Amino acid sequence: MGAEGKTPRMTSHDAAGRSDDSDHRGYLDGQLLIAMPVMGDPRFERSVIYLCAHSSEGAMGIIVNRPAGSIDFPELLVQLDIIQKADQIKLPENAESMKVLKGGPVETGRGFVLHSSDFFIQDATLKIDEGICLTATVDILKAIAKGAGPKHAILALGYAGWAPGQLETEIQDNGWLHCDADPDLIFGGDVEEKYLRALRKIGIDPGMLSNEAGHA
Repeated sequence: MGAEGKTPRMTSHDAAGRSDDSDHRGYLDGQLLIAMPVMGDPRFERSVIYLCAHSSEGAMGIIVNRPAGSIDFPELLVQLDIIQKADQIKLPENAESMKVLKGGPVETGRGFVLHSSDFFIQDATLKIDEGICLTATVDILKAIAKGAGPKHAILALGYAGWAPGQLETEIQDNGWLHCDADPDLIFGGDVEEKYLRALRKIGIDPGMLSNEAGHA
């Protein structure tokens, strides 16, 4: 997906302005998607995706278990002119350790911050559920660099998107399972283990999975 080495674009007002559907039954925003072996798309193999939006118009989510290679958060802050290179050593602990992930194959040059709901920017932060928000503006990165950001956060480069009805079809074809969101699966540090932990959360033994579509 080629996200390495790119500086993410962060906008001034990005996540706000979406209208809530009055009838939301059947939609999965705020849930985790877990890729099944029959998925067949290498871009999503063994991925765990947090669904930020799902409606009759399609779906958008962030992959939460795919590291963005050699990119680290302090270096991105320097690239975005949020801090000077000499100030990297002065960053608060949660900024130094913040995970940078490949959020998906769409717009890999854009940055999206999934974070706990203890941080909110008017007209910029999208509240997805009680505990999780999405902000795609540079202001949240500035806040994190100053130690004034959310308690939990990950920065994703790019996102996963589905056309109207596409995600529903993939789920019917056993491409995805879904479960309630788990903040530890979203923000936890053991990125490489999230897929196995997500399967166990829904009661599936990873060793029992095959490439055949056999479960209903």
